[in-house]
Amino acid sequence: MVNDHTIEFTLTQTYGPFLSWVPWWYVMNPKEVMAHEQSGDLGQKWLTDNAAGSGPFRIKRWQQGVLYEIEAVDSYWKGWPSKDHVGGVILKIVREAAIQRAALLRGEADIVEGLTADDYDQVTRTPGIVVPEFPGMTTFGLKMNTQKAPMNDANLRKAIAYAFDYDALLKIYNGHAVLQTSPFPNATKGHLAVPGMPRQDLARAKEFLARSAYPNGGIELEYVYVQGLEEERKMGLVLIDNLGKLNLKVKVVPLTWPNMMKRGGTVESSPDLMAVFATPLSTDPDAVAYQYHKNSWGKYYGSSFYTNADVWGLIERARTLGKWEERAPLYADIQKRIVADVPEIFGMLANRRWGMRDHVKGFVFSPVRFTGEVDLYPLAILAR
Repeated sequence: MVNDHTIEFTLTQTYGPFLSWVPWWYVMNPKEVMAHEQSGDLGQKWLTDNAAGSGPFRIKRWQQGVLYEIEAVDSYWKGWPSKDHVGGVILKIVREAAIQRAALLRGEADIVEGLTADDYDQVTRTPGIVVPEFPGMTTFGLKMNTQKAPMNDANLRKAIAYAFDYDALLKIYNGHAVLQTSPFPNATKGHLAVPGMPRQDLARAKEFLARSAYPNGGIELEYVYVQGLEEERKMGLVLIDNLGKLNLKVKVVPLTWPNMMKRGGTVESSPDLMAVFATPLSTDPDAVAYQYHKNSWGKYYGSSFYTNADVWGLIERARTLGKWEERAPLYADIQKRIVADVPEIFGMLANRRWGMRDHVKGFVFSPVRFTGEVDLYPLAILAR
């Protein structure tokens, strides 16, 4: 501590993205946490059901995987932006979009996220409901297992990438999305619209297929998606139609998210194609580039098991540089090289949308929050 308002960090080496991560460090009371330490876990077990922070809310109810209720700390040290600030929040885990929509329409829910594109379009036209919409930073791609046959064949991956109907993604989201022009989201610092980004071209797809170990197709590929996500199911139907033109069959397999993560955890178990939404928690390019580093293998966003030692070296080099003018050309090169290797079908960025009753005020958008996350602190409820 330099003084009451200044902390000094000493790093073992230069780390370019450092400042971009500082806002995401949640400060806790170390004395309270360590008082509940068990077997050297630094209080982690205790923290699954308790809090030791200094934020604007405290835990009231905590039913793991079912319901979470927090209540406002009226004496919060920072104060409140509105006298009508929320007195508390009940977060219910409801995975079915239809049930979320019904709760919103009946006034049983104030905010919902995770509706289908059709649902959002419907509730937008409903009096008393508003749908904030912002460009997203969450990329959607079909990760291909590059380390196991048949997807370890680069020409097969290219054939699939050129056979895919990218415009179908925009149709599935009723136009509330944009196609990726890079592995990096558009708002990422150093984003480059990569020349030659694959788009549907059946003639080129057939050329690459002819160069592969499967020139006549005749194989079945497994596509795994999150059970209950209608948009991802529709993407599977698009794959069936598109790849059928190459005489490739597609087996569509819905799995719960935990089972999907388990499947994507090893080269041996990861499917041929896996539907993945990935949200970077920083606008620094390292947050995305590192998803393609070997150290990301086994994580859901690393389920392509991408391998390119030269790219890994560039990623490692770029994060150790302090000056942006030195990092920028490395990230431009990284984006081009990843696209050339085709470890996935680079899909789209869906707009961020929520359904809200119009008495909810103070909503503030942040593109680097998790897909459906809402900052509760500025929210207020205004009586009619």
